[in-house]
Amino acid sequence: MKKRVNVNKIKINPIALIFTLLFFVVVILRMSVLALSTEIDGINIKKFVSGRNTRKKTIYAKRGGIYDSSGKILAQTVNSYTIIAYLSPSRSEGFKTPQHVVDKEATAKALAPLINTKEEVILNLLNQNLYQTELGIGGRNISELKKEEIEKLNLPGISFVASYKRYYQNDDFASYILGYVKTTEDGEMVGEMGIEQYYNDMLKGEDGFVVYQQDVNGYKIPNTREEVKDSKDGVNIYLTLDSNIQFFVEKYTKEAYEQYNPAWAITVVLDGKTGAVLGSTSYPSFNPNIKNLTNYLNPLVSFSYEPGSTMKTFTYMAAMEKKVYDGNATCSSGSYKFGQNVVSDWLPQGFGTITYDEGYILSSNVAISHLTKNYFSADELRSYFAKFGFGKRTGIELPGELSGTLNFKVPFEVANAGFGQGITITPIQMMQALTMISNDGIMLKPYIVDKIMDKRGNVVYEGKKTEIGKTVSSDTVNKIRDLMYKVIYNDMYYSTGAGFKMKEYDLIGKTGTAQYVNSSGTYYFDELHYIRSFTGMFPKDDPQIIVYSVMKAPYGGSRGIQNVVRGLVNDISNYKSIYSENVNLDSETYKIGNYMNKDLKEVKNELEKIFKNIVIIGNGNKVIDQYPNKDSILSVDEKVYLVTNDNEITIPDMTYWSKREVDIFLKLSKIKCNITGSGFVYWQNIEPNTILKDEKLEVKLKERINKLEVKENE
Repeated sequence: MKKRVNVNKIKINPIALIFTLLFFVVVILRMSVLALSTEIDGINIKKFVSGRNTRKKTIYAKRGGIYDSSGKILAQTVNSYTIIAYLSPSRSEGFKTPQHVVDKEATAKALAPLINTKEEVILNLLNQNLYQTELGIGGRNISELKKEEIEKLNLPGISFVASYKRYYQNDDFASYILGYVKTTEDGEMVGEMGIEQYYNDMLKGEDGFVVYQQDVNGYKIPNTREEVKDSKDGVNIYLTLDSNIQFFVEKYTKEAYEQYNPAWAITVVLDGKTGAVLGSTSYPSFNPNIKNLTNYLNPLVSFSYEPGSTMKTFTYMAAMEKKVYDGNATCSSGSYKFGQNVVSDWLPQGFGTITYDEGYILSSNVAISHLTKNYFSADELRSYFAKFGFGKRTGIELPGELSGTLNFKVPFEVANAGFGQGITITPIQMMQALTMISNDGIMLKPYIVDKIMDKRGNVVYEGKKTEIGKTVSSDTVNKIRDLMYKVIYNDMYYSTGAGFKMKEYDLIGKTGTAQYVNSSGTYYFDELHYIRSFTGMFPKDDPQIIVYSVMKAPYGGSRGIQNVVRGLVNDISNYKSIYSENVNLDSETYKIGNYMNKDLKEVKNELEKIFKNIVIIGNGNKVIDQYPNKDSILSVDEKVYLVTNDNEITIPDMTYWSKREVDIFLKLSKIKCNITGSGFVYWQNIEPNTILKDEKLEVKLKERINKLEVKENE
């Protein structure tokens, strides 16, 4: 017989029942809220759900190119590739041919020379237990040509991932003008320095995107809504740079930098009638492809320094404009006292009593001191300098431009400012001020962008000649041109511009030699630590081309600048057909001929009538190579190298040779040498005029401060 259950005996806890009912009510309410609400905890539920299946992919715009004035490419975005090696055999499943690396040793051996990576390094990467791997630094940024070269090897398992990189066609050519780009982690190119930075937003264009729905495996779901915004490629920028003139500027500045070893060197060439920058370089330079920078400032606009005597041009022009200048009036030279301070001429004893015209030609600081003390207050001279564009930015299309300083008050400081000490300028300010002289008193704004074009070929911006205003009279321009001509072409023994003289050229100019301060804030007082410069233009009566070259602490005084300027005047005037016919140089410089395949004895006899240093390489009787090349402009003090048809090398006396001269000899003679130190040769292990046999040549160099002299052997 079954027991009956007495239900009345089961006791239900009312509190538990209440909590249970409340729990179910809360759950139902929460589910209702989730079902009915569009936003939970600040999150849009619809967007959240959609986002889990939505993919947004960026369509990157292609960065625009940078060109010279004739359309030659200077910077462009090119395809770049990363090598991928597939290591897992699973990748080959279902294929008739292997899709992974099968013979790792052979693959490493084949790739090693092509990507400049050691064979064992590649092999270690291929031996990893991974599905795929990259091949290190050597396997990145592969060019299209290198990719095709690797593809021809038909190596199983080797593939490529495409990307973009910025490529500079001519390496360090105009590098501070162009700048460079850095690539962020997400692949975006960002301009740094130069045109790349200044016009970054226009060059990079606008990225697009595509939005689509994807399944759990990441694949696009067919027949779903897709949103697309096309990318807009960046503009193309055409500079005012003329590649031929830029080449001349680079060539002569680099040679002077290597031979005379300044701390830095800057050369600029400007169109005197438009203000367009035709060429600009500075050393030390850098290659934007590898970014080997030692200085992150563009010297053209971001170096400010005391200009020295090139400022005398503008002090004299200020006096002419104020109607107080009398070129025939006289003053004493040598020294001038301002209380406890003394201004001295570069020739301590002075030049005796001189006219103000002679004071300009001789670059007399004392003549300037007389002018400023008698005719200018600090505010007046500052006002003229400001009118000539100093103390404020020019506004050229380059980032980081400085304004310079015009801080002078008392008469001694005014005199110093008059000859370019105690104030600072930038190279581009100097070029702007010089346009007054080339353009009949009208100052021009310098510019470096010729035009900007979009991808459809529409011109969206056009650079042009911009007149700032008539800043000086035509009479002032004519007077200062005459004085600048006499700086170079005169019979005065102490003329500072004699080294720039070129027969039948009418180059006009002014030299500059400025002291600069050391780390303790005081001026150097020795023969080396000067900022040396030259401002010039040609032809005299209607200047077309303006040249400015400046170097900090070069050995050999102004000889490096003289070489730069004379070379540029010759090459640019021939290239631009400025003069009616080719001209001969005076006795101090010479145009090199073509001596190839000529009799050595005849060539040597011809050259020894002109040059002091003929270096013969080999003991043959016929010339088979030469340096410098035909039509190069050479000072009579420089070396001419002749290579003969014989491999027997006689070691010359290299004492006093610069490192550049040693390097030229080594390159032409094809011999190896251990070079120690920098500066100039003071020791060599092989006696001069000795035939080189089995012994390796060694030379030691030292910096030569003050007088260039041979140090004792160490």
